[in-house]
Amino acid sequence: MNRTRILAALFSLALLAPAFADEAVQKSIAAVYKEKAELAGKPVKLQGKVVKVNNNIMNRNFLHLQDGSGDPALGTNDLTITSDGTAAMGDTVSVTGTLAVDTDFGSGYKYPLLLEKATITQVP
Repeated sequence: MNRTRILAALFSLALLAPAFADEAVQKSIAAVYKEKAELAGKPVKLQGKVVKVNNNIMNRNFLHLQDGSGDPALGTNDLTITSDGTAAMGDTVSVTGTLAVDTDFGSGYKYPLLLEKATITQVP
């Protein structure tokens, strides 16, 4: 009987593992640039200030986010976010999306890092 309970518990944990694997990790923008190889294709959560907004470009909204980390001279202080949602310049937001590396949409839209299909939440 104990063996059955143990096997049932292990099976239940195995079913839950994918949910934990897809959980977004909270990072700074500098950390995302530093860990881009490990984070590529994974959900990432950031918090920062919206410094640029371009809505309705290629059926999505593009926002640039800065959190005070990274090096402006190296361009590692700003991350571009794509979303169906939007925010205004100056808003502080929390965003969660999938990190894409070396995305090229063509027509000059090329990004070394991009947080795609992000959800945007206003931070008070």
